[in-house]
Amino acid sequence: MITLTIGDLYDRCVEYYGNNTAITFKDKSYTYREMGYNADCLVTALNGLGLRKGDRVGFLMANCPEYVFCEYAVAKIGCTRIPLAVLLNPDDHIYMLNQVECTTLIYHEKLAGRIKGMMPMLETVKNYICVAENPANVAESHLHMQTMMKENEPSDFKADIDPEDLVGIYYTGGTTGKPKGVMLSHRAWVYTILIESLEFDFGREEVFAYMTPLTHAGGCLMLPVLLRNGRCVIMDHFDPKEFLETVQKEKVTMTFLVPTMIYVLLDYPELKKYDLSSLSNIIYGASAIAPERLKQAITTFGPIFTQLFGQTEAPMAFSVLPREDHIIADPVRERKVFASAGRPTFHCEVRLVGEDGNDAKTGEPGEIVVRCANMMSGYYKNPDATADTIKEGWLYTGDIATKDEQGFIYIVDRKKDMIISGGFNIYPREIEDVLFEHPAVKDTTVIGIPHDKWGEEVKAIVVLREKGGATQEELINFVKEKKGSLVAPKSIDFWETIPLTNLGKVDKKTIRAKYWEGKDRMIS
Repeated sequence: MITLTIGDLYDRCVEYYGNNTAITFKDKSYTYREMGYNADCLVTALNGLGLRKGDRVGFLMANCPEYVFCEYAVAKIGCTRIPLAVLLNPDDHIYMLNQVECTTLIYHEKLAGRIKGMMPMLETVKNYICVAENPANVAESHLHMQTMMKENEPSDFKADIDPEDLVGIYYTGGTTGKPKGVMLSHRAWVYTILIESLEFDFGREEVFAYMTPLTHAGGCLMLPVLLRNGRCVIMDHFDPKEFLETVQKEKVTMTFLVPTMIYVLLDYPELKKYDLSSLSNIIYGASAIAPERLKQAITTFGPIFTQLFGQTEAPMAFSVLPREDHIIADPVRERKVFASAGRPTFHCEVRLVGEDGNDAKTGEPGEIVVRCANMMSGYYKNPDATADTIKEGWLYTGDIATKDEQGFIYIVDRKKDMIISGGFNIYPREIEDVLFEHPAVKDTTVIGIPHDKWGEEVKAIVVLREKGGATQEELINFVKEKKGSLVAPKSIDFWETIPLTNLGKVDKKTIRAKYWEGKDRMIS
């Protein structure tokens, strides 16, 4: 077994590439040596606050270089990072931070208002550290990240870390209504980096543009770049014009995009005015891509696309569709492969298991179960969910797929009740729970329906207690106020009754079929 830790990998980058540029953010750049220096100053500062191996550190941050310094320092101390998705509701953040007994919360000044509202409900957080351009903007009693790096000398301290010690707990939702904390060890994270380096075809000295959150998918793709003397161009949001200008100016060679971003670029009216000749590898994933749009993307940008399919429980990739597999002469076969999730990655054993528990035959649907080197250690404080997901060393993904004679995997449905819209996971149960709080709602269920841009959008089916008791706009705004606009339904249909199965459960399969009629698969 490889015994390297994430801190070891960062240290190796600094040792090997010293004065070369590691990070570019807006008009400022940092060398590898500066990245290491800032991280080591943070190690001193965090040790001074009493942080020790195993302590939980929350990250609620916009994309910025300081995120990298923090990840590096926290890994060396042996603390466990708790990345928080900015688009989630504060109630979810409070639940997560309290469950893991987080002691330190690092946040970006853009989120200061949210932090202020959360503080009275955070039970264990003692240290608040703010990333801010101006220290005067930092709340009283909170620490200023940049000042901490400036006022502390670098430390060569590195905790004694076992490969099975946790590097992070990443929360993912579920149909039970409460998020589950995916425990990822240094072993899992190091193998993730190795898998990405091999399967996604990272070259030496890549220039990689990051727009997706570093707290999640974006951050998973940093070390494969740094380990090969590359440069990380960090952007704090996605805007088609800014992205295209950045590719042209910085000579970006690689990036990661969710399908929605690809659609936006394809529809951008001034796309052709930019020089994108440096761009040679666009990794895409997080939700299914429409085959027609993928064909358009290849026609527009060239055969430079690499698809990944995976989940948080085994980060980034069970399967991959590399660039060369996007080049297919037969148009019928091309359309079929473009609808696939590629073939299993080198390290990953993949089976499709039918409802009878036996392996499905070629072309027959079954649940994807995997066994791989970077599997999670389990769900935090949730042994029942862990036992339901990991059985005899196999991870049961909840995704239903078929496999063809050439080994390509085709995801056709989800066993788990999840909606993926624009690359974000949305869980119907939490929306249903909110709708049930409205006095006019008698019954409700929530599904994902096809959407040309987002892949899926949230649709609520509602049975009212009295006809005309609430409007669509009223119920949508009701959910927005409680859970935020990301998860709020985009449309609501009012029905007389909601169909049930023979077992008395909501028959979502029948409901979804009404909206997915004519589609080849029950996801978009």
